[in-house]
Amino acid sequence: MSGHSKWHNIQGRKNAQDAKRGKIFQKISRDLYQAAKAGDPDPDNNPQLRLVMDKARAANMPKQNIQRAIDKATGAGGANFEEITYEGYGPGGVAVMVFCLTDNKNRTAAAIRSAFTHSGGSLGATGSVSYMFNRQGLIEILRDGLDKDEDDMLMDALDAGADDMQATADKFQIFTDPSAMTSVRDALQEQGYELETAEVTMIPENKTKVPADKVGQYQHLIDELEDNDDVADVYEAAFVEDADQGE
Repeated sequence: MSGHSKWHNIQGRKNAQDAKRGKIFQKISRDLYQAAKAGDPDPDNNPQLRLVMDKARAANMPKQNIQRAIDKATGAGGANFEEITYEGYGPGGVAVMVFCLTDNKNRTAAAIRSAFTHSGGSLGATGSVSYMFNRQGLIEILRDGLDKDEDDMLMDALDAGADDMQATADKFQIFTDPSAMTSVRDALQEQGYELETAEVTMIPENKTKVPADKVGQYQHLIDELEDNDDVADVYEAAFVEDADQGE
């Protein structure tokens, strides 16, 4: 039994690591698609695509996965992918937006609807929750090894054309107008900053606390959505309280 238990624990850790790696690859695939779609599919002529490809290699993402994401954007090999956004409410009435890239709308729609239904949520009509989010440029810079305090970082960000900045324990989050994200990114890179993230995303105006008795259902919804190959990104207006914080 002890041998079986040890193998089971090792296998469990491996499965968890594989799932985490899969979600990282999924996000990078989305970034590759968007970068190639918005600009030249040749990384030599597309700095944003080159940045994402470097991140993909650093994450040990297979070459075929990288090329597949770029092919989705260019239509290579006869692929015809559409961008579709689904909106709905998760358990506890939390607003959720799901951005998909799909070559089969019927398959994707059925899977997204099923995920919401299974988790006690509901899929809504277009515009039902999108008004709760703001489309913004987001640039993230890790603080580890960076000799900058918050005031200096804020000044550099504003000088580069950013609108605002927030600091967490491990990174600086810089917010821009969507149309200015590229120019702010380039300006920060010219100053020597290494960027962890540079993208246009959806940021909630307010977050709704997930009721304690709905947290499991809510996490199941997000996991099921993120595990779907057609899902490129999930935007949440949720606040989940840590179990050890109490009420």
